[in-house]
Amino acid sequence: MNRRTFVKQNIAASALAGLAPVGAFAANFNENTFLNEDNFNLDYAPHLGMFRSHAGEDPIDQLNFMADQGFKAFEDNGMKGRAVALQEEMAATMTKRNIRMGVFVAHTIYWTEPNLASGNKDLQNEFLKEIRESVEVAKRVNAKWMTVVPGYVDQRLNMQYQTANVIESLRRAADILEPHGLTMVLEPLNFRDHPGLFLSESPQAYQICKAVDSPSCKILFDIYHQQIQEGNLIPNIEASWDEIAYFQVGDNPGRNEPTTGEINYKNVFKYIHSKGFDGIVGMEHGNSLQGKKGEIAVIEAYKQSDDF
Repeated sequence: MNRRTFVKQNIAASALAGLAPVGAFAANFNENTFLNEDNFNLDYAPHLGMFRSHAGEDPIDQLNFMADQGFKAFEDNGMKGRAVALQEEMAATMTKRNIRMGVFVAHTIYWTEPNLASGNKDLQNEFLKEIRESVEVAKRVNAKWMTVVPGYVDQRLNMQYQTANVIESLRRAADILEPHGLTMVLEPLNFRDHPGLFLSESPQAYQICKAVDSPSCKILFDIYHQQIQEGNLIPNIEASWDEIAYFQVGDNPGRNEPTTGEINYKNVFKYIHSKGFDGIVGMEHGNSLQGKKGEIAVIEAYKQSDDF
């Protein structure tokens, strides 16, 4: 599953159902999973579709189900494309249920051709226009963070010039966001799922954030992507800690819930918590099993991984 699937299909968690190994806790199905309302140590954020077998298709019912399971956050890559009335209804439900809004995608992502790296002013202005539009969405749904992906590399331009072009665009975007207290989070994406993208590693994102030098430009550290791209997760999180504002997770291989792959998420979550992280950890992954059993497995996986 890649981000294009998430954005185009509103993060349809069922897309990968049954394609990955069964998680270590997937067999622990019981009705006591539900309505626990115990607080997790971290604010994990499910997405629409993750619990549709239990909650149905209605976004409001899904939000209420998430709250009933003790989740205190929610993220929605496709929020910007939803009808204004639905955005407002979802925001009201999140406020009522004490759920924080996580990231949504702030702009058009160029997957196969350069935009911000190229230095093209028309493409830069398109990006800035979409950032301005995203400010209004963020206000409407009480969001603090929005995802930015600088797009494809320009193969005809030296990497240092590309970096300078990206920094210039992000500085201008930060000028738009700062007065509203909003933050764009830059997401490095791995070379295997997204070959040819400009931003792929945490040190690169760290360098760019330092150059932009704004509280409105930080890193979205997606643990799934960085396990594939660079590994050495905890040391790299430590090295870039002061520029990280948001995390996303998914196990590898398979991009499903924790416990289904090779990442020791209990240790990673414990480390993030020990650093005093009070932001959101987005559950940007599929379910390893189909239907209600798969949804229970996701909840159980987070209970176990958060048990430290």
